[in-house]
This record gives sequence, structure tokens and C-alpha cells, in this order.
Amino acid sequence: MSGPVLVTGAGGFVGRHVCAALTATGAEIIRSEADITNRDELRAMIGNSQPGCCLHLAAIAAIGVARAEPDRAWAVNLHGTLNVAEAIRDLAPHCRMVFISSADIYGASFRAGMALDEQAPPAPLNTYGATKAAADLALGAMAAEGLSVLRLRPFNHTGPGQSPDFVVPAFARQIARIETGLAPPVIKVGALNPERDFLDVRDVARAYALAIAHAEELPGDTILNIASGTPRRIGDVLATLLALAKVEVHVEEDPARLRPSDIPRAIGDAARARALLGWRPAIPWAQTLADVLNDWRARVRHEEG
Repeated sequence: MSGPVLVTGAGGFVGRHVCAALTATGAEIIRSEADITNRDELRAMIGNSQPGCCLHLAAIAAIGVARAEPDRAWAVNLHGTLNVAEAIRDLAPHCRMVFISSADIYGASFRAGMALDEQAPPAPLNTYGATKAAADLALGAMAAEGLSVLRLRPFNHTGPGQSPDFVVPAFARQIARIETGLAPPVIKVGALNPERDFLDVRDVARAYALAIAHAEELPGDTILNIASGTPRRIGDVLATLLALAKVEVHVEEDPARLRPSDIPRAIGDAARARALLGWRPAIPWAQTLADVLNDWRARVRHEEG
């Protein structure tokens, strides 16, 4: 690959971990926090920097935020992504685009109850999934017209630094606040029976770094799931975190946290990523949960101070 790696959304939760993983490989990185909805600014940056690869992470990533701000979600996740792709096509055609899609695009296809591979049809059930599916499909059409793009579809991932808009850090933050006396010993939860395919963000970041390292070897329209293949019940995730808590905590269902259009089980098949990238998850799930809780303990202490 000739040229640096441009990372959009480099300052975000996943972006920080990916930049660390890329730095470990010796890659030259351009960390971008540019507004991808500003077409002229974006085109100037890509035209001037001439990246050899663009890892496109910038997005409205939380389902709740996308639901609350649908116009912004469409502007960023679809139109912003098209701005990136068109700038690469027009101004840096040698650049390989690595688009971070989402397993949320599969939506209703998960109702089959089995681990889905990349052939499963997109059937999103929420605004976030719809915006990501639209961008994913649009890039597929551009790939057919010559754009060199790799589409990665990660499943749920968590780790240190994630916002409480997501279920694992939401639990961890509440526990950390209870431990420090900032909240009563009651944790508010949504549905606990759904099963999800969880990953550690550091394993996901390593997958992205491997995808970039192998970018020139892969066909221009490759799609890869990034998944563990292991279903984990939300209630069991909570139970593990509660077992790590330093105080007794009571659990209480909060109707405001119950999502519409939820699905009972979402699992992915990442056999292609194993075969083409040599990737598989390596960080034990118990370590992931402990690290998220310790991260929130530190953040709550900082907030308190």
C-alpha cells in the first residue's frame, strides 16, 4: 500500500483503539476529525493527503442517538459516507476504502436464530441499521463501478472508553456510581433475555488493522463479518459485572430502556475473516468486562473530583 492510512472518526471510541493498533504495525496514520458532511472540506483533505487507504469510522454509532436525531444520522452515516467514497474515487483513485458497516444491517434476518454470514440479506429494524445498510449497499454499487472498497460488518463491541449509550458501559457506569455513593444501590436495566455476539474493541481494532494490511490482496468488493460466533445473554453480562461490584446492587427494570423491534438472538459467522485475515478474537470476555468496569470506576472518580 502506497501512502498513509487516513482514519476518519479517529478521536472516537473505536478510532482511538484502531490508531493504537495501526501504530503498533508501523503504519503512517492521518487522524481525521473532519466533518464528513462538509463535502468541500473533505475533498480538499483527501486530495491533498493522497492516502493509500482510508479507514472510514466516522458515524453516528448509537442506536438511541440515531433514533432521536434521524436527519443527522442519515446526513452522517449515508451522505457523509458517500462524500468520502466520491472524494476517493475522484481525487485518490489508488486509495483503498475500508468501510466500517455494522451487523445491525441484518436486523430481521437474525430472527432465523442462526449465526449469519455475509450472504444474509439486510433487513434493518432501526434508524441506525437503516442508515448503515443504505451506505453499505451504495458502496456495493460503487464497487461494481470500480471503487476499491472493503466492507466490514462488526458485531457488538465494547471496551474501555465507550460511552454509556451502549449496554455494557451503561451497566458499568451505574455500578461505579453506586460504589462511590453517587447513586442508590439500584441498577436500571432494559430487556435482559436477548443474546448478542459481543467482542472486545481491541480485538475489533486488530481486525481492522489486519484488513488494512491485507487490503491489496483482497478483491475490491470484499465483505467480512467481524464476530465472535458466541451468543451472550444480556442478563448474564449484567450478572458477571454485578459479581465484580464492591457493594450489593439490586436490579430494576426501566421501561424507558426497553427497545422497540428487539430481536432475541444475534450471532455472526466470521469464517471469512478467519480465512482471509487470520483473525479471531483473543481477549477473554471476563477480562473485557473487568476492564470496562475499571475504566468506569476511574472515570467516575475523575467526575467526582
